[in-house]
Amino acid sequence: MPKMKTHSASKKRFKKRKNSIKFAKAFKRHLLTKKSTKRKRNLRRVATISSCDEARVMRLLPNS
Repeated sequence: MPKMKTHSASKKRFKKRKNSIKFAKAFKRHLLTKKSTKRKRNLRRVATISSCDEARVMRLLPNS
């Protein structure tokens, strides 16, 4: 049986934690002048994927 390969795009986007998977939120790269300070501050927070998507992402990250 061949080795399970990690999905490269998922490896760059998600990090496993103890009980969940974290990711960086979108819309924080450019065009920040028009966004409010509150909105930008909330985009800095660590986000976790929802429980319904967790199994799908875990399948993409078998070796992490």
